[in-house]
Amino acid sequence: MSEFGLIGTITSDEIIYDDGRAFRGLGGILYQVAALCGFGHRVRLAAQCGEDLRGEVEALIAGWPTLYREGFRFVPGPGNQVQLRYGERLKEREEVLRSVVPPLDPSPIMGRLARLDLLLMVFNSGFDIELADWRRVARKAPCPIWMDIHSLSLARIIGSHRDYVALPEWKDWVEGVTYLQANRQEVACMLGRPERWPERAEIDDFARQAFDRSVRAVLVTLGKDGILLLTPDETRLIQAPRADHVVDTTGCGDIFCAATMHRLAAGADLFEAAAFGVVIASRAVGLAGLGETFMLARKSGLETPPRGHLEK
Repeated sequence: MSEFGLIGTITSDEIIYDDGRAFRGLGGILYQVAALCGFGHRVRLAAQCGEDLRGEVEALIAGWPTLYREGFRFVPGPGNQVQLRYGERLKEREEVLRSVVPPLDPSPIMGRLARLDLLLMVFNSGFDIELADWRRVARKAPCPIWMDIHSLSLARIIGSHRDYVALPEWKDWVEGVTYLQANRQEVACMLGRPERWPERAEIDDFARQAFDRSVRAVLVTLGKDGILLLTPDETRLIQAPRADHVVDTTGCGDIFCAATMHRLAAGADLFEAAAFGVVIASRAVGLAGLGETFMLARKSGLETPPRGHLEK
C-alpha cells in the first residue's frame, strides 16, 4: 500500500450532453481519490469544499477507509458548482463555473510531504491554489510530483462560459514537476495558441520545453485515441481499447492518472503503467458517478494487470 498526497478541489457537477443525457454529482479531485482508495492506497487529501455539500460528501467518503483528511476543510457557501456540456461538434467540453471556493492554504500539508510516495496536483477550477503557494509546496516535496494542468487553461471567470486562454506562465507552474498531464487543448493553451489543437511537431516542441524545466514525462491525453507519452528518450502512442458502451466521459483523464499512479507504485515502468491506466479509463466511460469509480478500481486491482497497445 502506497501513500499519495492529493491537492485539488471538490466540485458539484451538472453534466449535459447534446443527445439529452444529463448527470449531476460530485466530482473534481474526488475522481482520483475514489480510484486510489479503490486500489487500496492511503490517500491524504488537501482540498476545500463548500459547506452546502457536506452531507453529500460525508456520505460518499464514509465508505473509503484509506482516505485521510487532515488537509481537507469545509468552507462557507455552495462550493464549486460547475456546469459541463459535451457535444459532437465541440473539440472539448464547455464549462461554466457558477461559484468557487477560495484558494487552498498549503500550510497544513507542508509537514506531511516527507511521508508521501507521490504528490498529485490537479487544477479542478483554476482557482485551486496561488502560484506562490504552489511553489512552496513543489520546492519542499521530496517525492515525485504529478500535475494535471486541466482548468488552469480556462479563463478565470465565474458565472459565464469559460474560454480556453493562453497560459504563458505555465513553465512557472510546472517547474519541479515529474509527470505533466494535459490534453491537446491544454497543450495549445500552454503553447499560446488556444484557438487550434497542436500538430504533432508542436507537441514534440512543447515536450522539449517541459523537459528543460526538469519534467521527466509529458502525458498528452487524446480522448478515444489514447495517450501520447513523451520522455526525453522515447515517445509512444498508447492506444485505447474500443469502448462499446459510453455513458459518461467525465473524469476519464482523472481515472487514467490514478490507475497509472497505482501501477507506478507497484513497480511498473512508466509506459507499462500508462498502458494500464488507458485500459482502466476506457472501462470508466461505461460508468457514471464516484461510487462506480471506486468499485471499478477495487475490482481492477484484484485482476492481473491488463495491457494496453503501445506504438513507438
